[in-house]
Amino acid sequence: MSSPDPATTDPDLAEQLVRLTRRMHRAQQRHMESLDIALTPAQTRLLRIVDHYRDGTPPRMADLAARLEVVPRAVTTLVDALEAKDAVRRVPDPANRRVIRIELTDTGRSTLHALRGARRDAAREILAPLTAEQRDVLGGLLSTLVDGAAARC
Repeated sequence: MSSPDPATTDPDLAEQLVRLTRRMHRAQQRHMESLDIALTPAQTRLLRIVDHYRDGTPPRMADLAARLEVVPRAVTTLVDALEAKDAVRRVPDPANRRVIRIELTDTGRSTLHALRGARRDAAREILAPLTAEQRDVLGGLLSTLVDGAAARC
């Protein structure tokens, strides 16, 4: 049996996904505010991306721009703001002194840990009306969608 054509999917489903995403974002923002974390969504994404490099060489500004799909100047602004909050630092590349790499500070790592907790708390809040079985089904469906999207990117 084939999957239904996404173009003919109920338009209300698209609206529900958008509403759920917004609700999740608002819930996470509330939890972040209760922890006194004041970061923009772009700053939190940059922290998560830098953290992905934790076991290897820290990323260059150009690496971050490519991952964020923005111009390098936008990354400079984000890094400046996060550096002012002591969440990241610029470090010279030992192999090429013209290259600057970005790494998390201890403050950045603890902020990222708190952000992840805020996200989990927000998800717990939103998913509370579901039974354990419904959450398992939803998790499977989301994995299918995320894995399918990753394969196309």
